[in-house]
Amino acid sequence: MRSVLNILNFFLGGFITSLSWLVVTLLTIVLIFTLPLTRSCWEITKLSFVPFGNEAVHIDLLRPESKNRLMNTGGTVLNVVWLVLFGWWLCLSHITLGIAQCLTIIGIPTGIAHFKIAVIALWPVGRRVVSVEEAQVARENAARISYGR
Repeated sequence: MRSVLNILNFFLGGFITSLSWLVVTLLTIVLIFTLPLTRSCWEITKLSFVPFGNEAVHIDLLRPESKNRLMNTGGTVLNVVWLVLFGWWLCLSHITLGIAQCLTIIGIPTGIAHFKIAVIALWPVGRRVVSVEEAQVARENAARISYGR
């Protein structure tokens, strides 16, 4: 079912957002000062290309033992730079495409996926794209650590 939804997403306009993420990824490589944003761009490019069966999870959930305040602060600064330069228009493209897809009955699942990616497009630094199953395990482990079980 995930494969069918990913193919449907691609043909209903998901290729446009995937292409825009790919262009931004290449742009972050060309502009030297945005090079730290390249990894996050590439991760979200993968999510935009195949949104079903994958999920963007913050790195602190995947590796709670390596949580670092300095890295989180640096990530916040990079996220602000990202929001000003690229995030707002990528978010708008996902919202626009999501609304257009939700106008058709067959496009509702892919439209909802675009709304989820729109949120990530605003603040992507520190996120990794993993399978849904891996994301669930990471959340359970983080909850065990937080609640001491």
